[in-house]
Amino acid sequence: MTKFLRLGPAGSEIPAMETADGVVHDLRPLAADIDGSFLESDGLRRARDLAAELPVLEGARELRVGPPIARPGAVLCIGQNYAAHAAESGNAAPTVPILFFKHPNTVVGPFDDIHVPPRAEKIDWEVELGVVIGTRARYLASEADALDHVAGYVVSHDVSERTWQKAESGGQWSKGKIAETFNPLGPALVPADEIDPQALRIWSTVNGEARQDSTTADMVFSVANLVWHLSQYAVLDPGDLLNTGTPEGVAMSGRFPYLAAGDVVELGIEGLGTMRQRVVPAPR
Repeated sequence: MTKFLRLGPAGSEIPAMETADGVVHDLRPLAADIDGSFLESDGLRRARDLAAELPVLEGARELRVGPPIARPGAVLCIGQNYAAHAAESGNAAPTVPILFFKHPNTVVGPFDDIHVPPRAEKIDWEVELGVVIGTRARYLASEADALDHVAGYVVSHDVSERTWQKAESGGQWSKGKIAETFNPLGPALVPADEIDPQALRIWSTVNGEARQDSTTADMVFSVANLVWHLSQYAVLDPGDLLNTGTPEGVAMSGRFPYLAAGDVVELGIEGLGTMRQRVVPAPR
């Protein structure tokens, strides 16, 4: 399996590719970053084809792991896309996809801290399959075309502040979703042709205790359906991130306490890797 990474200090990440033999290659001879331009130009395929010619990135294992895509133009999110999660939220499964947005500066690395804003009291975890758009999806004719526009998949963490989401957003959800660091992403982007997005185990733990454990086969709306559906309303651009919903097992269910400073959340998806974040107060 091939993994695309961005390694190094925040804001100065180096684009990289780990091949199946575990060697990490420097992508800078091919691209300045793993961004929409690189993805749209078939960069993932070109990098794999040229792997033997790319230099090894020395010291890669010691570098910080950043989000595997550069700052996306849009972060689109789907709510209640697992029937059991809709039920624990007190709702029936939706009949059409529920859409909300996150600010691009929510996206941070997979091992970066989650910053709890002032006044926040109900911080919740949500592991999600992230879909990265590779080529522009504009008013697609059919669902059958949708996956051709997907570059790859990644583990995504849709952090939420539930009071802000439910009581302070005027019927919308975004205020509870848009705080800085509220979307850790990574550790790697795996090309779409190496993953079946509807057959992946997806899970999370808090302080080592199990919380979520499900499979993407239980999605109400598949990845293909979501990409096709959203393209009827918006033009999806290369590098955009689509979060596809979370399974049951969140704090909002009432079964678990909300996150507090010092807690550690681990999240993973089969084939895509694992990430880990510590919860800390936001800097003033």
